[in-house]
Amino acid sequence: MSFKHAISTETISLETLEKIVFSSGTLSLSDEAKMRIEKCRLYLNDKLKKSSAPIYGINTGFGSLYNKNISSDQLEKLQENLVKSHACGIGAEVPSDIVRLMLFLKVQSLAYGNSGVQVSTAQRLVDFFNHEVYPVVYEMGSLGASGDLAPLAHLCLPMLNEGEAYVKQVKTPAILFNKTFQWNPLHLQSKEGLALLNGTQFMLAYGVWCTLHANRILKLANIIGALSLDAFDGRIEAFDEKIHAVRPHAGQVNVAATIRELLKGSEIIRQPKKHVQDPYSFRCIPQVHGASADTIAYVSQVMLKEANSVTDNPNVFPDEDAILSGGNFHGQPLALALDFLAIAVAELGNISERRTFQLISGSRDLPNYLVANPGINSGMMIPQYTAASIVSQNKQLCTPASVDSIVSSNGQEDHVSMGANAATKVYKVVNNLYSILAIELLTAAQAIEFRKPLHTSPFLENFVDTFRKEVSFIQEDRLMHNDMKKAEDFLKNIELNK
Repeated sequence: MSFKHAISTETISLETLEKIVFSSGTLSLSDEAKMRIEKCRLYLNDKLKKSSAPIYGINTGFGSLYNKNISSDQLEKLQENLVKSHACGIGAEVPSDIVRLMLFLKVQSLAYGNSGVQVSTAQRLVDFFNHEVYPVVYEMGSLGASGDLAPLAHLCLPMLNEGEAYVKQVKTPAILFNKTFQWNPLHLQSKEGLALLNGTQFMLAYGVWCTLHANRILKLANIIGALSLDAFDGRIEAFDEKIHAVRPHAGQVNVAATIRELLKGSEIIRQPKKHVQDPYSFRCIPQVHGASADTIAYVSQVMLKEANSVTDNPNVFPDEDAILSGGNFHGQPLALALDFLAIAVAELGNISERRTFQLISGSRDLPNYLVANPGINSGMMIPQYTAASIVSQNKQLCTPASVDSIVSSNGQEDHVSMGANAATKVYKVVNNLYSILAIELLTAAQAIEFRKPLHTSPFLENFVDTFRKEVSFIQEDRLMHNDMKKAEDFLKNIELNK
């Protein structure tokens, strides 16, 4: 599905962000956004003509060099030097879907008309988005405090005919693709480089991507968890609404209701049980998945608020005749939320691996490792090893980044958020979770076959039938890596209605 989205000052919603992340399409600047951007730029030009008073980052140096005044004939050079000197990223390249989101979020922040850029500058970022020109940005280099300086510098280098970008997935020097598209290098006016580099769009892009995928993963975890419960011949009583009404956390109540709905019509869940309780990984799905659901909901609101914010410095207020230097670039709100999100998502993987372990353990009349002839066949033995390995890595990645701070810029930036490190860590946790859930799905779909002739619910039967078009029942040992990758792709691409 393709979209056409006009960037304006109206509040953007989670649905808009979903559209940007999961669909293809084009952006444009609304007339209102152009008017506000131009009004701010004209105000700033007029202010500089009438006064020589120092204004941070506009006619002064940056960071601890704020006490260095810059002459009017050097203001453009100042901004160009800023972008070039701050492009100090290193490490792995940022995925193009994150860079694409960075472009959108940066334009959205500039559109409010408090940053002092030219319309042509915002438009060039829109052009990058629309022509699938995704600048090469690197993972490491941002402290998440004075904005995501290094990543955003790399994002904007091609505007100056510097750096590289992926153009239709081919890495190309800026000097070549600018010529191809007949884009002249931009001449940055006062403050523009600072407006482009100050901001939280690197950590926010990761945060938005991870939050939207976390919401998707939560739905998948509930579906797969319900399938595992039935495959394990589990009990439904632990999901009774009366239990959750007396401990009414919203996530817990909603997950319990979801599991009841997913298992509606199951012959297996209705059959008499020999056991009176299930292990916690089954019985406590509402409490564990529900707590993660509440966290994801909270983090979603933090990301949404940030996506609707101006996060550069200084902020320009033409109507109030004010240019104010503050700290909206500081990533602390995001850093804390991203660390919290990593923990919440990792816990969905932690409990998933335990269900996988229970299903292959030979309990509840299921064969060891879920193969008809264990011994000569190892069956589902080693996929659980893989899940355990990934779960362990996720625990390590959940060490919070936001509790750290290292002084920089000669003491001027004496507290930083480390939100960028929190962002890249949670991205790995989210991607890892797709692998963990893929292994549980592979295991649960295998186990449910041994409950025949009884059937699970119509919804879950259909879910498994759809999965079986990608991954067949395992009769005897085969190359499991291929099945695991197919299962992961299935989870990333299946349309979810529940």
